[in-house]
Amino acid sequence: MSLSRSSTWLAPMILCVLVASTANGEPHLSASYYDTTCPSAQHIVQSVMASKVAADQSIAPAVLRLFFHDCFINGCDGSVLLDKTPTIDSEKDAQPNDSLRGFDVIDEIKSQLEHSCPATVSCADILTLASRDAVALLSGPTWNVQLGRKDSRGADKDAAENDLPSPHANLTDLIGRFAEHGLDAKDMVALSGAHTVGTARCPHYKDRVFGGEGGADIDPAFAELRRETCQAGGDDAMAPFDEQTPMMFDNAYYKDLVARRGLLTSDQELYGCGGPLDHLVEMYSNDGDAFARDFAKAMVKMGGIAPPAEMQVEVRLKCSMVNT
Repeated sequence: MSLSRSSTWLAPMILCVLVASTANGEPHLSASYYDTTCPSAQHIVQSVMASKVAADQSIAPAVLRLFFHDCFINGCDGSVLLDKTPTIDSEKDAQPNDSLRGFDVIDEIKSQLEHSCPATVSCADILTLASRDAVALLSGPTWNVQLGRKDSRGADKDAAENDLPSPHANLTDLIGRFAEHGLDAKDMVALSGAHTVGTARCPHYKDRVFGGEGGADIDPAFAELRRETCQAGGDDAMAPFDEQTPMMFDNAYYKDLVARRGLLTSDQELYGCGGPLDHLVEMYSNDGDAFARDFAKAMVKMGGIAPPAEMQVEVRLKCSMVNT
């Protein structure tokens, strides 16, 4: 449950000094996992991603978002890719996931890999690799992806409804949500930089720009611009997280936070305490290389979020359905 600002007035004072590490139970993964069994795996993922992003740059942030939404629900297990069946309540049907895209891209990669290396590369690993390539294709950093995940044989729609960080969340809730997955406050600030690319729908930011919670801490001209966007397009209106370089994976997101031009309430919550989180945002706003390094490290860490030990897993032959 999200905590309101009024009920937690002491929390920001405490959380501004909270940049603590939390243990993360990682599965046994290796960058060389497919070197023998499917040496072409990474090339195939990169090739399909390059083709898709060349045709439509918006695919890159869409795939990156898929990865986040997968790992935050029972670990990085490909569960977000499963379609609804009589026995599976699909995470795709959860309200926070209603605008997810990029499933067809993952399906195409899987199809090519099944042709080259049948029943070998998991959908969870495909999504992890594709998210790395999505960032690199928008001029962001790259990193060695740890591999060896397996795919779940089920999904958790209820968790997807309730456990993903909300665009309306305050700092208390955000730090708690990330900590549940072994991600500390520094990881949270770095990973939030994914919002340097892509767009958000009006219902996700209108609480901020129309003067709701968080509305006081906003550049007036920016608020007016985004109100006009909502009024012109209604709930289907889309706005870029960053106006200047909306499809360039750079540090502009942090510059926007310092200028009080964060699009979502949950974005702007990262800046304004006056403590270590503010210093981190300011550092990233001035040093794009530092952001790139820390983002890459945090992505590897998030990619290591393991599913529950009791979960039934496999290497799916199709990413949208379990093996029969």
